[in-house]
Amino acid sequence: MADYLDVLARDAKETIDKAYYEVSTQLAVPSVSLRKAITESKKNAVITEVKAASPSRGTIKSNFDPAEIARAMEKGGATGISVLTEPKHFNGSLTYLAKIRKAVKLPILMKDIIINPVQLETASKIGANTVLMIDALFEREYCESSLAEMISQAHEKNLEVLLETHSENEFQSAIETDADLIGINNRDLRTLKVNLGITERILNKCDSHGKIVVSESGVMTPADLLFLRKCGAQAFLIGSAIMMADNIEKKVKEFVTAH
Repeated sequence: MADYLDVLARDAKETIDKAYYEVSTQLAVPSVSLRKAITESKKNAVITEVKAASPSRGTIKSNFDPAEIARAMEKGGATGISVLTEPKHFNGSLTYLAKIRKAVKLPILMKDIIINPVQLETASKIGANTVLMIDALFEREYCESSLAEMISQAHEKNLEVLLETHSENEFQSAIETDADLIGINNRDLRTLKVNLGITERILNKCDSHGKIVVSESGVMTPADLLFLRKCGAQAFLIGSAIMMADNIEKKVKEFVTAH
């Protein structure tokens, strides 16, 4: 039975075929490591996310200046910035990422439905330091290259990899890859339902073997972040709660300084 992840993968292929990722930009990318930024963070390591819309919430913010938002996130103490570049379901844009690269010095994560090496090429051109890969897309063979090959190709382009998982099995196999960071998505991409207990369950049952674990989705309050920190997550990807705030810098600070 097709689920939302299949829809995302199918549409990603269409977007690639339409040459969306063929860009002429070539930005100078500062060599900043998201992994290092997380391990060296003295406060809560918050990866803030610039996103205009999401399938579960619809439009979150329209007519915004991505560079201005990213600067407010940096001032608020963000450890890194995730930028949605998927155009169809998240109103993401490669241009947003390029503008944000010019505005901040923080590590930037390109968040997209990555199933083709051409997307890695683009990420390195527009200023990303890290890319998101989703374990389940490789399990379902949406990518012509294997997960190991894609991680290796990302590393050749000086990109770190955040490998996203949603189950104990995916997490266990992700730990054995060369991914730099392991994500646990609290949102089930098949149904879009969110449950912070996903991070708790996986980390209760599985040893992360020293890998940095990023808990993603569903963090709406500082209390949510503290719960996930107690479960063993070392970094927290927060999008909607920050993008919906009137004062982005202040909202980021709330999460970063929660204790």
